[in-house]
Amino acid sequence: MEAEGARPKQAIEADVVDALKTVYDPEIPVDIYELGLIYNIDVRDDRSVEVRLTLTSPMCPVAGSLPPEVEAKVAQIAGVKSASVDLVWEPPWNPSMMSEAAKLELGMD
Repeated sequence: MEAEGARPKQAIEADVVDALKTVYDPEIPVDIYELGLIYNIDVRDDRSVEVRLTLTSPMCPVAGSLPPEVEAKVAQIAGVKSASVDLVWEPPWNPSMMSEAAKLELGMD
């Protein structure tokens, strides 16, 4: 049962997606959500949020800075108790994971 006054998990997840769409890989003019770098968003009953993400390459220069940026943006969302980021490498990212909008933006349609 949801706590009185708690934001619905679906609303928090939608806000997380919106926040992720403001985070960019500095080498690619497309946000990390549309690039397909987000593998999972888990909004738990206690309103803690875990984001599973990957990078385009293990050698990506933002490997140290991007996860904390994502964590900070998610933690600021109304109703989020805490945020954590799990940086994963499996499955490896590939361009087929991009949204159609990202492929169009990058001329890969």
